[in-house]
Amino acid sequence: MTAARQPEKAGFWAVTVVLAALFAGPAAADPLVVNPATGLALSGFDPVAYFADHDARLGRADLEMGHDGAVWRFLNPGNRDAFREHPATYTPRFGGYDPVGVARNRSVAGNPQVWAIVGDRLYFFYSEDERAAFIKAPGRVLEVAERNWPEVVRTIGR
Repeated sequence: MTAARQPEKAGFWAVTVVLAALFAGPAAADPLVVNPATGLALSGFDPVAYFADHDARLGRADLEMGHDGAVWRFLNPGNRDAFREHPATYTPRFGGYDPVGVARNRSVAGNPQVWAIVGDRLYFFYSEDERAAFIKAPGRVLEVAERNWPEVVRTIGR
């Protein structure tokens, strides 16, 4: 479930972590991993494509939308509209932080090219090793991560 496609700019990963926005509403204040150089959520990957295309695909600069303090990119107007109508459905859980890291009480930014969808939620992982650990026991990892998340959130950005 990872994309073989490489990001357009080398070194994008070195600058992907920053607390850029807090979600409002029922999703309960999850900080979002945003590229600090560009303001792009998910480093420009289309959040709807993970569900619709089962692939990590870069969105287009001419199909951007601001949401919760970040810029989101989409492959097509339909994906943008789907996100606009149901952002909580397509936003990665833990704001894009690695659930394995969260389960270990750490805020580790996930890589948008290392991902999984479990229980209709999108998760990003720091590496293939973390993704493999998650896939072995997603219920156990998520149980601990959900319990740890409120405390981990307090440490983000410090």
